[in-house]
Amino acid sequence: MNVVPPLRYHYPSTDMSATPPSPPEANEFEGDYRPADPAPLDPANPRVEQVDAAYLMKLTDALNTTLDLQTLLNRVSELVRAVIQYRIFAIFLANDRTHELRMRFQIGHTPAAARLRLPMGKGIVGQVALTRQPMLVNDVTTDENYISTNPDVRSELAVPLIAKNRLIGVLDLESEQVGFFSPDHLRTLTLTASRIAQAIENARLYARVSRQAQTLEVLNEISVELASILELDPLLERVGQLLRRLIDYQMFSIMLLDEKGDTLITRYAWRFGYSHAPMRRIPVNSGIVGAAVREWRPINVPDVNKDSRYLPMNPETRCELVVPLFYKGRTIGVLDLEHTRPGFFNEEHERMLTTMAAQVAIAIENARLYQAVRRQEHQLELDMAMAREVQLRLLPQTLPQHDHAELAARFLPARTIGGDLYDFVDYGPGRTAVMLGDVSGKAAPAALFAALASGIMRSAAVQRPEPAQMLAQLNNTLIERRLESQYVTMLFAVWNDQNRTLHVANSGAVQPIFCRAGQAVTVRAEGFPLGLFSDVSYEELSVAAQPGDTIIFISDGILDAENEVEEMYGQDRLSSLLCASRSKSAQEIADAILDDVTRFQGMHERFDDETIIVLRVR
Repeated sequence: MNVVPPLRYHYPSTDMSATPPSPPEANEFEGDYRPADPAPLDPANPRVEQVDAAYLMKLTDALNTTLDLQTLLNRVSELVRAVIQYRIFAIFLANDRTHELRMRFQIGHTPAAARLRLPMGKGIVGQVALTRQPMLVNDVTTDENYISTNPDVRSELAVPLIAKNRLIGVLDLESEQVGFFSPDHLRTLTLTASRIAQAIENARLYARVSRQAQTLEVLNEISVELASILELDPLLERVGQLLRRLIDYQMFSIMLLDEKGDTLITRYAWRFGYSHAPMRRIPVNSGIVGAAVREWRPINVPDVNKDSRYLPMNPETRCELVVPLFYKGRTIGVLDLEHTRPGFFNEEHERMLTTMAAQVAIAIENARLYQAVRRQEHQLELDMAMAREVQLRLLPQTLPQHDHAELAARFLPARTIGGDLYDFVDYGPGRTAVMLGDVSGKAAPAALFAALASGIMRSAAVQRPEPAQMLAQLNNTLIERRLESQYVTMLFAVWNDQNRTLHVANSGAVQPIFCRAGQAVTVRAEGFPLGLFSDVSYEELSVAAQPGDTIIFISDGILDAENEVEEMYGQDRLSSLLCASRSKSAQEIADAILDDVTRFQGMHERFDDETIIVLRVR
């Protein structure tokens, strides 16, 4: 072996983890250092110095014109070929994490050699990286460090690439001729190595920044898209698809904790291009996934065969990266990536997956909350439908029949169920009690209070009290069961068909409208709403009816109905329609009024229950 190091750098440390001391007179911008003992120039051959100067200028210009690493390495190979007519060329780059050298660019090597990874200190290239000293080997067959990847190779020239005291890699040339490389070749490459190393480092830094920017853009797109998916299963599948834009994994699964928090259950799995969902259940006290949950941190295992925690689920797996999903200070599951190549997942993968995991956890919880709300809404719809059915059954199913009067009723709730109530009660031969009430509020609370008032009224009606007595009795009973801000307005009347008289009492409801011979008159019955004040007495009015007269009881939803310009339906419009329809039957009058109110409202939303009772004297 003939080793010719014309330029020697003083780096005493051979430990890659240690930072070598700065050589004297370092130029930090270029990373080029003055040699401690440079070989003297040959006065008889000044052309070498001139070639070096011209070559260095050309090299510097070429290296400064690109930040693309592949383009840069290709240009380096062309520039080196301009001074050394090599046949076999390679640039190895160092991996600080694994302490290995990987062939990043090559010319003339076999495919097997191109996949070569050299540990520090192994082979001539590994020795150059470890010692940071260039080596020229005239006959590799005599060098015990040489690793043969091509049986025809006879000589080798390797130069370390160092930038700012950091090993970037090794530039390596091989030849099939013994003694092909000269000391001038070694000297030229050594002079240019620092510039090449700095250019490579700049290109790698640019590529790293570009990848980070692209990753942030992808993560932003992912967060926006995930926020729009509210179904859990499609969400988990989309997570697996979007993650492939960041990491080229081969196996992936999402496992979520059960309600007790002691078992991880697979909710989505992807394996070699196909999705599948085996219902695997792994206790949190076992496996690498369990360790990530227990320890609240990502776990990156370069070789699962060397980790006793690994549970052999996929025989092809060689490395695994598990990142827990956190939401509001608790773990809800894990993202689990696997690969067939040992050490595939690096720190950058871990950072990207950790960042994405935060968005995934929020999206999963949003989807769970949405599903819970959907279930509650569905149950509420069922409950409301049942409540509506109950309310309709509480309303009278048949209308009283009289010789001298006909009755009709219509009820239209603003929502599924309403707070209006009406009823007809048999008060003996020829007598019927007519009740129409309106509970404060709407929907379920109003409907429940209406059912309460209706039940109390039915119980009191057994004694057949007169209208004023009935309202007073209802008021006292509701006061005993008083609810905050709940009250009832009610009209209570008793029709006597034998003498065609109507006795009316009112507790704050809309006053009845009486139409005779085309003229509408309001029955001026007044009183306090039920359930607000104790010991209240009510007045009672008597109306003597004649054939052709029509009397209507209405809730305030009729008069207060608004159209699109916020104009109310009003009593004048109602009175005119009532008298214009006096020749019709009671049911036709009720239908005509509600139809007219509906047309008046148009597209404006109905905001209150609408109830009408019509009593027409035959």
